[in-house]
Amino acid sequence: MSAVATQTLVEVRGLAVEYGSVRAVDGVDLAIRTGEVVGLAGESGSGKSTVANAVMQILRPPAHIVAGEVLFRGENLVGKSKEELRRHRWRNVAMVFQSAMNALNPVMRVGDQFVDAMKAHEDIDRRRALARAGELLESVGIDKRRLRAYPHELSGGMRQRVTIAIALALSPELLILDEPTTALDVVVQREILQQIEALKRDFGFAVLFITHDLSLLVEFADRIAIMYAGEIVELADAQEIHADPQHPYTRGLMESFPPLTGPRTRLVGIPGSPPDLGNPPSGCRFHPRCPLCESDGPRYREQTTVRPRLREVTTQHLVACHLAGDDA
Repeated sequence: MSAVATQTLVEVRGLAVEYGSVRAVDGVDLAIRTGEVVGLAGESGSGKSTVANAVMQILRPPAHIVAGEVLFRGENLVGKSKEELRRHRWRNVAMVFQSAMNALNPVMRVGDQFVDAMKAHEDIDRRRALARAGELLESVGIDKRRLRAYPHELSGGMRQRVTIAIALALSPELLILDEPTTALDVVVQREILQQIEALKRDFGFAVLFITHDLSLLVEFADRIAIMYAGEIVELADAQEIHADPQHPYTRGLMESFPPLTGPRTRLVGIPGSPPDLGNPPSGCRFHPRCPLCESDGPRYREQTTVRPRLREVTTQHLVACHLAGDDA
């Protein structure tokens, strides 16, 4: 992790996104500073990718923003025209999607896909575009001769590197990584993360890193936001969350992966399933699965009827839990 600037690059305020009548993201506030790596973690269906798509402004029907703002350097992207958003995407904010094989066109050579991406956003001829593509491929550790290859001729790790290189073609200020190491073995995962760290040092972009694997974020991110059922339930520096997770859901995620050093411990899963967002639980949305929510507990009524809001329990450590900071 590197030193982080204080200037805010992207700010999400009160974001709410619905799929039809189902609210998948509900009141999310999140800021990303220049040069910062922000991790977004949570179970599948918690709303992580929906937040990313809203920041990128690529939500597809029936998804639509019903409340809130997405600010890029203070300018609200919500309500912008298609042409304004087209100019914004890839030049200011670029995204690496979860499945590299699906993100790449299987019937086009890698070089042609670079050329298409660059020519769609700037006036550049094919020769210069291919030269730039070769430089980008080599920056992610791939021989530029692979520009003539088709995606099926590359390994999974190489395809993922290609998508990262394409995302960097227009030198964006924010790179969104939507579970970029899914389906890759642990050795390739480590190589990809090291490559992204090196590219970040060279290009100076900020990163929004989305994953369900909290152990990856502890090493890679500057700050971590934990999402559950469409809400951010905890937000703090990565090392702070690792050392002192305050929300019971965060603790459950931390206990779901084995430590690499120290004595062997029993892994403890989180009981139950994520709630139906078409009819979410009253009060704290985690309370039906929370080990600290007991019918004879002193806060039971509050936990089951009052929705907790993010509040600061220690410096820059925000938690949405009625028991956070409570000695009990």
